[in-house]
Amino acid sequence: MSLADTNYLMDITTRPDLIFKKGEGSWLEDQHGKRYLDMLQGWAVNCLGHNPQPIIEALTTQSHLLINPSPAFYNQPMIDLAKRLCSASCFDQVFFANSGAEANEGAIKLARKWGQKHRQGAYKIISFEHAFHGRTLATMSLSGKAGWDKLFAPQVDGFPKAKYNDIDSVKALIDEQTVAVMLEPVQGEGGVIPASREFMQQLRQLTEERGILLIVDEVQTGMGRCGSLFAYQLAEIEPDIMTLGKGIGGGVPLSALLAKTSVSVFDHGDQGGTYNGNPLMTAVGVAVFDTLMADGFMDGVRERAQQLSEGLLKLSDKWGFKGERGEGLLRSLVLDGEYAPAIVEQARNRSPEGLLLNAPRPNLLRFMPALNISKEDLDFCLVCLDELIAQVRGA
Repeated sequence: MSLADTNYLMDITTRPDLIFKKGEGSWLEDQHGKRYLDMLQGWAVNCLGHNPQPIIEALTTQSHLLINPSPAFYNQPMIDLAKRLCSASCFDQVFFANSGAEANEGAIKLARKWGQKHRQGAYKIISFEHAFHGRTLATMSLSGKAGWDKLFAPQVDGFPKAKYNDIDSVKALIDEQTVAVMLEPVQGEGGVIPASREFMQQLRQLTEERGILLIVDEVQTGMGRCGSLFAYQLAEIEPDIMTLGKGIGGGVPLSALLAKTSVSVFDHGDQGGTYNGNPLMTAVGVAVFDTLMADGFMDGVRERAQQLSEGLLKLSDKWGFKGERGEGLLRSLVLDGEYAPAIVEQARNRSPEGLLLNAPRPNLLRFMPALNISKEDLDFCLVCLDELIAQVRGA
C-alpha cells in the first residue's frame, strides 16, 4: 500500500499519513501492521464494530439473492426493516435513504408539505444554535454551526435558530409561518450536549399547543447509541418525525425518515432516490436491528456507558477538568484548556498501539465506541487517556 496515489482524491480534509487495511471489532490495522483502538467508529456509524459477523452474513446472503430491483418495486428486506422500526417506535411509516443528510432533507420536505396541506403554507423550521444536520445546502442552513451561513451563501431560507435547552427562545420564534421544531436529542458536533428531559417534554407540549410538528434528528443518537433504542424515548415523549442514519446500517450507506401516519403526506413523485431501500442495504439494517434487540445487548450498552462515564469522571477529578457529559455511549470529556487536538494526534501516534479519538471542540474529546466494545478495551482506552493527558498537559 502506498500514499503516492492519494492526490487522485479531492483534498477535503486533513488526513494522517496512514491507510487502514482491515478492522475487527474495536480495532483497526494500518498499512504497516500497527493496531489502533477505535473510539470513533466512523463517527458512531459502526455500532457493532468493524466487520461484525451479522453484517458479513447479511451482505453475503443478500448479494446472492437480489441487490437493487429499483425503488419502484417492493423488496422483502425493505419491508422487514420498516416493520421492525415502526414496531419498536411510535412511528407508522418509513422512507429509506442513503445518508443522514438525505434523511434530514426528507424531513424538511415532509414538514413543508404538511405545512402546505395543514398550516396554510407554513414552511419555517426552528432549529438550534450549534446544531449539525448535514452538509447539503438545506441541511447546512438548518444547522447552527458557526460560519456555515457564509460558506455557500446564500443559505436556504426558513430556519430560524433558537437556544438549545431554552424553551423561551423557541416560543419567541414561533409565528404563522412556523411548521416545525427540529433538534438533535444530543448535539454531537456541538459538543456532546444533551437536551434535558424537561426541555424535550416542554418542546412536545409547546408544539402540540401551537399545532406544529416536532422532529428529532437521531442520525447520531439513534439505534442504541444513547442507551435506549431511540434517544427520544429517554424523555418519554412521542415526536411526529424522526430521522436515522449512521448506526442503522452498522457501516453501510443506509438512513431512514420515519413519521406518524397523520404526517405522511407526500404525494407520488415528491420523494425518491435511485438506491433508496435497496435490499442489500436494508438486509444489513435488519441484521443490525436484530442484534441490537437481542436479549441482553442493550443491558451491555448501558453497562459500558456507565463504565465510560465513571472512568471519564475519575480522570476529570484527577486532572481538575470540567467533567464529562453525554448519553449512553456518546460521551465527552471537557478539558481545562484548548489542547484536545494535541491529545488526538498523540493518541494516534502512540506506540505500540494507537488510539483513535475525536475533538469536535478544542477543549473537548468525544467518544463514540462500538456499542459492543469490551470492558477490557474500554479500560485500555481510559489508561491510555490518562497517559496522554500527562504527556500533552505536561508539555
